[in-house]
Amino acid sequence: MAPGDVQRAFAAAATADGIVLGSRSFDWLCEQGHVGLERVAKARRDPALVGPVTAALEQLRAIFARLKGDVSVLAASRATLLLPVELVHAPTGTVVEVDESPHFTSFRLAALELYAADARVGFDLGEYEELCRAWCGRTDGLSRGLAAKGFGFGGVPRARAYHDALLDLVGRRPPRRDRMVQRGSLGQLG
Repeated sequence: MAPGDVQRAFAAAATADGIVLGSRSFDWLCEQGHVGLERVAKARRDPALVGPVTAALEQLRAIFARLKGDVSVLAASRATLLLPVELVHAPTGTVVEVDESPHFTSFRLAALELYAADARVGFDLGEYEELCRAWCGRTDGLSRGLAAKGFGFGGVPRARAYHDALLDLVGRRPPRRDRMVQRGSLGQLG
């Protein structure tokens, strides 16, 4: 399958059920990663956002470091380059993340291992970790020859794991804390 085929098929199935999904970007999900997230939270000064983001920042910093990211690159990156979210139900802010095999890597597993015990994610963490263990022998080498901003040469799988963590740990919070992201099923994101 070509990149995006699974997402297009999911969107088509949702449309057949009367649910229209499209892509969207969010001001807190940008090329700057957790550095940009912190900037947006401070600028908004919304306690409902600042508290949860502050808690997630510690985990995101640890994940970024474990994945050998270069934080100076994030700080120098563009705040205006927003990362698109492919499947969003605009009227409700519902985000759908459909993860294909390249997401089930040892890098993703390393990130998941740093999630707080009380992290509220929209999927079964244990099942996801098992999928990472089962698939990493086949998926760790995918895109390994490609560079990724903040992760250098061979950093695409590490960048993917980091961006997944951003959505998992913070995607459900900004701008309203009653919304959430769920991987492989429907959740809400404002």
